[in-house]
Amino acid sequence: MKQIYVTLFTLFTLFGGHQITAQSAIKFGEKQVKGLNLTEAELYNKVLGNIVGSAIGDAMGAPTEMWSRDAIQLEYGFVKGLDSMVREVSPEGTWKTNLPAGGTTDDTRWKELAFEYLTKQKTTTLNANDFASEILAVYQKAIDRYKEIDSFEPEPYEENTLHVAWLQEWAKVAKPFNENNLDAYSVAMSKFYGGEMVCAGLLYAPAIGVFYPGDANRAYDEMYKLSFFDVGYARDISGLAAAMTAVSMKKDAKKEDLLDVLRSVDPQHYFKSRLVGRTSYRILQKSLGIVKEANDNSENSMQKAFELLDQNQQDMPFHAGEIHLQVLVAMLYSDFDFMKTMQFLTNYGRDNDTTAAIAGGILGTFCGFDGLPVSERQKVIDVSNTELSIDLEKLAQNLTKRIIKLQ
Repeated sequence: MKQIYVTLFTLFTLFGGHQITAQSAIKFGEKQVKGLNLTEAELYNKVLGNIVGSAIGDAMGAPTEMWSRDAIQLEYGFVKGLDSMVREVSPEGTWKTNLPAGGTTDDTRWKELAFEYLTKQKTTTLNANDFASEILAVYQKAIDRYKEIDSFEPEPYEENTLHVAWLQEWAKVAKPFNENNLDAYSVAMSKFYGGEMVCAGLLYAPAIGVFYPGDANRAYDEMYKLSFFDVGYARDISGLAAAMTAVSMKKDAKKEDLLDVLRSVDPQHYFKSRLVGRTSYRILQKSLGIVKEANDNSENSMQKAFELLDQNQQDMPFHAGEIHLQVLVAMLYSDFDFMKTMQFLTNYGRDNDTTAAIAGGILGTFCGFDGLPVSERQKVIDVSNTELSIDLEKLAQNLTKRIIKLQ
């Protein structure tokens, strides 16, 4: 009995006071994972850091998603952490009004969907049709839920409509893709969110990356297959986000490793693109230039970085190229510090819950769950459970078990 108490007390201390059940402690001990330079506990720490880090970023940006900087400053001042949100519900946004600090949007729902999809895999070789089927199944489940509603009041129907509308654009693409109907798929893609180069694959790329610990090229390749919602070089960017996450899974990962991914990982040979070259690499170069110019401005370097980012805005805040630029600038400016990166992106504005969720997923993996700020990580876990029926810890535990089994 004494030995069990000491073990649990030690685990409680090691994980910064975060309570870990005896069940999870037994599952993830100091046993080395076959083929990886990680113990089971270290692997779980990385996987949990991925989804919780992403949720923290999502929750920090959610109260002011799509707001101007002036509006953010007026109502919240300089955002340093999580805050409650007063905003209307929307399919891609929050599904509950007045969520407490730690509430999240579709950015976290996509991580949940991706984690559940990966947990079902019997091999590390992913199939795009299976992923399309996963999306269609979630969409169909939301439609079928209408039949289960027995109410005269409109609210239950309105609430369920949010669930349906969240995936309706995606279902229109996934269905013909799954049926191998090239003509219908082409038409659907041309109309997917108005034909804009939206950050589709980026919503789940960091989740896919954790499935390939340390293997950046494999993560890129597998993510590339699943990014059939992406247009043009957005597909390259999605692959890179997964690759950066995979590198972050290494025990001794360094920030230089993440940057090296952006230069050296190119399985699809974008660098050889005729007349154009690799746009994602030019975004990296632009990011480095923005950070250097901002840091040369000693008076207010962050404000200078914001102004330089303003000069590179696209028509839509959720344009994949714009999102990628903001994520890279924030990481570089903040020297890959998790919370400083979240603060940079949240206070910059635009599609700040998405940018912060992407960066949070990558950097949460990089530093691990025990490297995340204690208050923020606990709030998103608690609110996800109590308000949104998303068990972040269970999702991470199940995916960790699957990764171990497939090694």
